[in-house]
Amino acid sequence: MNKYIVVNQPKKWNFSIENITVISSQEYLTNPEFSRLKKARIFNLCRDYSYQSKGYYVSLLAEARGHLAIPTVKNIVDLKALKLVRIVSEEFDDVIQQSLKNIKSQNFILSIYFGQNVAQKYKELSALFYKHFQVPFLRVKFNHSNKWHVQSIRAISESEMPPEHMSSVHEFANQYFAKKRYDTPKLTKSDFDLAILVNPNDPAPPSNAKALKKFIDIAEKMNIYAEIIEPKDLSRLSSFDALFIRQSTEVNNEAYAFARKAQQEGIAIVDYPDAILKCCNKVYMAEALSNANIDTPKTVIVHKENRNDVIKQVGLPCVLKAPDSTFSFGVKKAKTEEEFHTLVNSMLQESDLIIAQEFCPSDYDWRIGIIDHKPFYACKYYMAKGHWQIYNWDAKKKGEQDGNADCLPIEKVPKKVLNMAVKSAKLMGKGLYGIDIKVINRKPMVIEINDNPNIDFGVEDAFYGDLIYTEILNALKTRLD
Repeated sequence: MNKYIVVNQPKKWNFSIENITVISSQEYLTNPEFSRLKKARIFNLCRDYSYQSKGYYVSLLAEARGHLAIPTVKNIVDLKALKLVRIVSEEFDDVIQQSLKNIKSQNFILSIYFGQNVAQKYKELSALFYKHFQVPFLRVKFNHSNKWHVQSIRAISESEMPPEHMSSVHEFANQYFAKKRYDTPKLTKSDFDLAILVNPNDPAPPSNAKALKKFIDIAEKMNIYAEIIEPKDLSRLSSFDALFIRQSTEVNNEAYAFARKAQQEGIAIVDYPDAILKCCNKVYMAEALSNANIDTPKTVIVHKENRNDVIKQVGLPCVLKAPDSTFSFGVKKAKTEEEFHTLVNSMLQESDLIIAQEFCPSDYDWRIGIIDHKPFYACKYYMAKGHWQIYNWDAKKKGEQDGNADCLPIEKVPKKVLNMAVKSAKLMGKGLYGIDIKVINRKPMVIEINDNPNIDFGVEDAFYGDLIYTEILNALKTRLD
């Protein structure tokens, strides 16, 4: 397997590692050679992993390309979730207290390089933090009040390492890159009480009130205790055996923190944090669909260096998508060249990469519901009145914010559409997905893979009724079994 170290500026990289190629983040993100590469391990040592930075996208696109990335996007996001950091530090509190008991100061900084510290006495503590977060260069700050607490955990760059540490770091690097296996956290299993996560202030909730009541009523018939919880209830999650997320999912909101904590504690989940990370980023989705040879409208990943060439490839009008747009938020249509450049300039200030896509108008989109690779409902979603999308959040009347929908039996879905939906969902792993597909000139094309799709009473359940709810609850039960 090819191994690559990805850094921001290879010329400033001071390590010499045998049998590993050092490349820039820009090259990995934009050179088609790496998109076509089938087997690779990517060691992402960029100086910045912040959301939508180049370091973030290196790990995201590595996963989309089927490359093995360290750290993964999940590891990167975990560092930003303070609640998760505290939960993790509580799990090995005994080791923290034992390791730091002889320190006289009220503050302590632990630098972890490839899972090790320059002082042997902190070996166990360093290994625990690395095993959980899987980030090659970590810095953990502790403070003392009654006992030691984790104040912060963050990734650091090579430039932040003290000169006196460098010889040890080189040694640790050689040991690390010589390994053939890389540790990942193990999960445990448990039993069945169901928490349904709902945000009462959600602007676009994935289930209406009647659907939530249906889930609870049918769960009771299946001998499952179900309770609606809210984002403020993260501390209660450990008392449940399963989690069903019914609030809008984004990498930076509570839904991901709930999913990640559930995964760490062996709680059954719909949907997994990986599904949230992958589906919430249109850049990942574009790369994954392209890599799997699944037809989509003409799509270009836009960055500062290629933005002047995009119109030639996708034409006008075109659709521009922020990487983490959901429910049509952050999705814009550029009708003119001037409008295109204005929108692109604005969007690239928020993210290093965005998506441009050929505009393919249609009366409706297919939505195929998939649970653990199995289709279980099919809808036609019609465009909102006088609008080019299913949702029109600028509509003056609430009743005109979304279009109508027809629910049909699975057998009525064209086979090409159904097969494409199943193949697309498999790219994201097991979970609950809604695959949006347009058929243009008899050619189906995937528009979107949605995690956490709508299950609304009177819409997605209009044909199969209670079976829609039963399928999802059985999927959670299967995870526990």
